[in-house]
Amino acid sequence: MAEIELSILSKQSLDRRIPTTERLHKELEAWNQESNQTASKVIWHFSTDDARVKLQHLYPVFEAPEQGSIPYF
Repeated sequence: MAEIELSILSKQSLDRRIPTTERLHKELEAWNQESNQTASKVIWHFSTDDARVKLQHLYPVFEAPEQGSIPYF
């Protein structure tokens, strides 16, 4: 979620040069207050279970060693 907030902030505020750190702090505080008042929510496109199915190729599957075999590490 932090990455989403930083992305929004950079699109709205950081596309220009801000001359002083004091000005930056004031603008960040104003942006933060507005963001908190609107209470925007993230709408996730799929659930965790859907993600596990869709992204299954990214997660390795480990099989248990056969009985009687010597495990290797």
